[in-house]
Amino acid sequence: MLDQPDKKDGIIANQCVEITGLRNENALLRQKIDLLIRQIFGSKSERLDPAQLELLLEGFASEDESKKDEASPDPLELEEAVPASCKAPSPRSGRNNPRWPADLPVEETIIEPELVLAAPQDWRLIGSEVNEQLDYQPAKFICRRIIRRKYVHRRDLDQAPILAPLPEGLQERCVAAPGLLAQVLVAKYCDHLPLYRQEQIYWRRHDVWLPRQSLARWVGLAADWLRPIAEAIKTNILASGYVQVDETPIKYLDPGRGKTGQGYLWVVSQPGGDVSFNWQTSRAATCLENIIPVDFGGVLQCDGYAAYPCFTGRRGANTEASQKAVITLAGCWAHVRRGFHEARDQSPRQVGWVLRQIAQLYRIESQLRDQKAGPGQRQALRASHSRMIHQRLYAALLRWKLRSRILPQSSFGKAIDYTLGQWPTLGIYLEDGRIEIDNNLVENAIRPTAIGKKNWLFIGDAGAGERSAIIYTIIESCRRQQIDPSAYLRDVLTRLPTMTNWQIKDITPQAWVQERKQVQRQAA
Repeated sequence: MLDQPDKKDGIIANQCVEITGLRNENALLRQKIDLLIRQIFGSKSERLDPAQLELLLEGFASEDESKKDEASPDPLELEEAVPASCKAPSPRSGRNNPRWPADLPVEETIIEPELVLAAPQDWRLIGSEVNEQLDYQPAKFICRRIIRRKYVHRRDLDQAPILAPLPEGLQERCVAAPGLLAQVLVAKYCDHLPLYRQEQIYWRRHDVWLPRQSLARWVGLAADWLRPIAEAIKTNILASGYVQVDETPIKYLDPGRGKTGQGYLWVVSQPGGDVSFNWQTSRAATCLENIIPVDFGGVLQCDGYAAYPCFTGRRGANTEASQKAVITLAGCWAHVRRGFHEARDQSPRQVGWVLRQIAQLYRIESQLRDQKAGPGQRQALRASHSRMIHQRLYAALLRWKLRSRILPQSSFGKAIDYTLGQWPTLGIYLEDGRIEIDNNLVENAIRPTAIGKKNWLFIGDAGAGERSAIIYTIIESCRRQQIDPSAYLRDVLTRLPTMTNWQIKDITPQAWVQERKQVQRQAA
């Protein structure tokens, strides 16, 4: 009879442990549901203005100290801010930029008063009132007819007739001129129009029948000619010693399975320079070995995907490669901020403090961009201002982690674990003024492909993936250089048949725009 209370106490204790576990599981499931709802219906922006951050902290300032989380940062830490010299400048005043270029072709229509038309001799012109309207003329097809005249010698009748040779083109007996090829490529890879939509547009609006099979062959033809330029772009990017890398999934037809497979476009970018797309059928670390050459040495900026440290580990284990070059991984603060942003409703006080510290780091970077600071100035200001914010963040995150008051599987716990796991790479940008604080520039280069995927859903076989990577490289590099991809492709596809491999480096988008600027300076 005396054992019964002990048994009841044991049962109650077990039930309490079970209830606590169920409550924790329920809380985690609710967090996941809230996160999914925000991802589907909520705003995707990670920006939080200072007023929002203050609201996150305001409700906890008046609480009793006994109810505060032991893992909360010290009150003094909450009051620390970026020095006045690092505050973001005020927004620039609006500029009265012209709505269209001054050299736009002008068509004038002169309207005379009816009284003047009736008796022009009675009136003298004293001025004009000018009103301007912006009009648009739809694109049109033209038939470019090449006439080669034959001649025979007047006196030497035995001499065979002569005929001028046909200008070299991309392909013999191809009806598509460089201008049409440029239009098809830009419409598909820049304006995201699938080939079947282009087929309908050309037929219904212009009465020109271009079946999608022909359009697909022309895309492949253009990609084969543009391949050396894409390779030259990649070589120039990797020669800089600092690149940003990311990957995005692309579905493709997998012959034999009757369904689509999952491929990937691996994007290599040089901040302020060109972009290179590379097609791979997987996301494994071995794909990087096919993209990054053995002799590459420098900084590789990426997110926290495990393939990148695995790749550098393999490269470092290769004695021949390690003797030639060393690769350093740099982390991305945008991915860190994203994790805490998703946990902002779970732990408002702690997350609000972390987001405010990260906002201070970005405020410093904004000031450096506005000042157009060079690598030396960037490194100096980061060492004097950003480094102390790094140290303060690391101390707070480590304290929260060691006290184990936060569920590891919660959104906040995962954000802390991710940040601490990436911490050695997150401080690399403090040591080198060339390195950006995040990987956003390469992610911005990937965004157009996401729009395209919504329209054409998948690409052809693996060969089509390689062709798409080549054309995306050209299109996005033109976007980086702020040049019209249609004008560039028209010019390059016209010149390529008569060029040698040694001249390819002179027609990359970066070299092309420099050539145009030099011609304009000479003309002026």
